[in-house]
Amino acid sequence: MARQAFYSFHYKPDNWRAAQVRQMGVIEGNAPASDNDWESVTRGGDEAIKNWIARQMSGKSCAIVLIGANTAGRKWITYEIVNAWDENKGVFGVYIHNLKDNDRTQSMKGGNPFDHVTLGTNGKALSTVVKVYDPPYSDSSQAYNYIKTNLAGWIEEAIIIREAN
Repeated sequence: MARQAFYSFHYKPDNWRAAQVRQMGVIEGNAPASDNDWESVTRGGDEAIKNWIARQMSGKSCAIVLIGANTAGRKWITYEIVNAWDENKGVFGVYIHNLKDNDRTQSMKGGNPFDHVTLGTNGKALSTVVKVYDPPYSDSSQAYNYIKTNLAGWIEEAIIIREAN
């Protein structure tokens, strides 16, 4: 049985790249929100967004942060990371900047969003524990194939890392 995962990503610039990863068929993921759905949720304010995230994360064993140029430090990305970690879900990141978007362009590599999250009271960054994968290819097709080949293994590794921490 395939694992179920929650995908976290910066919607506007990265939804096309994220859709490529979500549609690989390697794992089962949360249903994507359309532009209208997401706008409706955000109009409900912070509590509505938190409730939507909770519903989307329910029953998932892992949270995968798809990292684009401006993912790190975003309020809701950080919230999703903390929420997943606190719910004992596996957590990891994948850089998607080399996947092409709907305009057939790539983006700049962004920062590590786990640098913005600290563990407990020791102040240690979550980036010292969770893994972030950066496909070693600048070609979009090769980056896509690298992610597709490794995604299931990365999920299992993230779950093991979370169980140990």
